[in-house]
Amino acid sequence: MRQLLPDPPGEVDPVAAYAADDRPAPAHRPWVLVNMVASADGATAVDGRSGALGGSADRAAFSAIRAVADVILVAAGTARAEGYGPPRTPPALQSLRAARGQSAKPRIALVTRRVDLDLSSELFGDPDSRCLVVVPEDAPADRVAAAAERADVVVAGTGGVDLAGALGRLREAGASVVLAEGGPSLLGQLVAADLVDELCL
Repeated sequence: MRQLLPDPPGEVDPVAAYAADDRPAPAHRPWVLVNMVASADGATAVDGRSGALGGSADRAAFSAIRAVADVILVAAGTARAEGYGPPRTPPALQSLRAARGQSAKPRIALVTRRVDLDLSSELFGDPDSRCLVVVPEDAPADRVAAAAERADVVVAGTGGVDLAGALGRLREAGASVVLAEGGPSLLGQLVAADLVDELCL
C-alpha cells in the first residue's frame, strides 16, 4: 500500500498506519469509522456483493481497519448477501489488540428491524466473538427471543433502529471504536444523522 500524502510518497504498512491514528470517542457514543469500497465509476457492488470490487491491497487494508474496531456494525441484509461469518483476526493482530486492551476479535453487530436471521449460520457460532443484534423496541417479539439465545440483543428506537441510541448502548457496553461496513442504506443513515467520524474509501 502506498501513501501519497503528505510528501514524500512511499510504501506503508496498513496495520501500523491505521493503528497509529488517534480516535477519541465522543462523550455519548463510540468513534464511528466507515469503510466501503467503490469502483472508479462509483459502483459499490458487483452482482449484489462488494467483495468482487477489491484486490489484495484492499483486503489488507480491510483487515487492518477491522483490527482497530471493537464492534463491526452491518445491516443484516448486507451480512446475509456477503456471507458474513465471525471475524477472522490473525494471531498477530490479536496480539496487537490485546496490547491496546481490546478483545482478541471485534464483535459483529447486525442492524435489523424484522429480525429475519439465520440463527444456525456460522456467524452465531463463535463463543469468542458473540454476535450482537440491534433491533427496535417493536421488533417481532418471538424473533427477538430466539435471537437472544444465540446473540446479545441491543434495543434502540421504535419503528426502526435509532442508530444514535444504538451507538450509545454500544458505548455503555465498552465499545470505543465502531466500524460500519454497510450496506449503503445503513451508511447513508449514519451520515444523515451526523454520526460518522472517519471515512475509509
